[in-house]
Amino acid sequence: MAKKEQSFESIMKDIRAKKYAPVYYLMGEESYYIDLISDTLEEKVLTEEEKEFNLTVLYGADIDVSTIINAAKRYPMMSEHQVVIVKEAQQIRNMDQLSYYLQKPLLSTILVICHKHGKLDGRKKLGSEIAKIGVLFESKALKDRDLIGFIDSYIQRKQFTIEPKASAMLADFIGADLSRLTSELDKLILTTGGKQKRITPDLVEKNIGISKSYNNFELRNALLDRDVFRVNQIVHYFEENPKTNPLPMTLGLLFSYFSNLMLAYYSPDKSDRGIAEMLSLRTPWQAKDYIKGMNTFSGVKTMDIIGYIRETDAMSKGIGNSHMSDGDLLKELVYKILH
Repeated sequence: MAKKEQSFESIMKDIRAKKYAPVYYLMGEESYYIDLISDTLEEKVLTEEEKEFNLTVLYGADIDVSTIINAAKRYPMMSEHQVVIVKEAQQIRNMDQLSYYLQKPLLSTILVICHKHGKLDGRKKLGSEIAKIGVLFESKALKDRDLIGFIDSYIQRKQFTIEPKASAMLADFIGADLSRLTSELDKLILTTGGKQKRITPDLVEKNIGISKSYNNFELRNALLDRDVFRVNQIVHYFEENPKTNPLPMTLGLLFSYFSNLMLAYYSPDKSDRGIAEMLSLRTPWQAKDYIKGMNTFSGVKTMDIIGYIRETDAMSKGIGNSHMSDGDLLKELVYKILH
């Protein structure tokens, strides 16, 4: 019988407790968790002296399944374990042949297979065979609505705090690239020099290059406030700084917000908690922006806005547009939203 699917947290807990599986098959769209599990096994299982003879790192572009099996069947030298890590496993053909090794894996070997940007074919038996004896983990892409929660949790684990606006700025600007996001968060922590334990919008602006006054978070707020002057200020800034404020990013964030706002209208409970449950938000506090949006835009207008954003996206890709710049397209979009 296959094991229950394990979470990232449970896998890491077992590794820290030195409860190792003979095989880890790490797959999925989000490389951050795959790298973190693989790197932790590489760093923690063996001492520095043991790694010299008992750590093998292979790359999918250079090997086949037989190479993996041969490496996994070796016995460790002067160590309880050997670790075999296969990176870029998505490039290996006929991975089903690994079944021969799974029938009788060497318990002194910890085989770690990193399959990024995809996953095993669920119609084949290999996945269930791995799950019976080891760890089969799918690293799913984080949804935009969960980014702020991820940022807050990551910062807390580092024994820091972060202001809500700073979290929103980072989430809007970087998006769901968790490897880049955590790298930027680590950079922010280092820049404090230990003098403060709180990440502020000023710190983000100074070190990440995101304007605390001119960003997608502020544009959305200005639209909700129907502050025409402020909206035009931000749009002008975006037009002057297209590399740090690309139109596709702005459209994506606006589309995400207004799509969620449309869903909020269908919530039977329009309280903070009811909206949070409807949209699967981490906290009722996050629902306040959607309650404000419902007070600003009717359901019909929200549906129209979603259509305007789709139309602008198509025109930015050259469909039905022969002359308008990205700046002009954004100006026209915010005009339609506000009028």
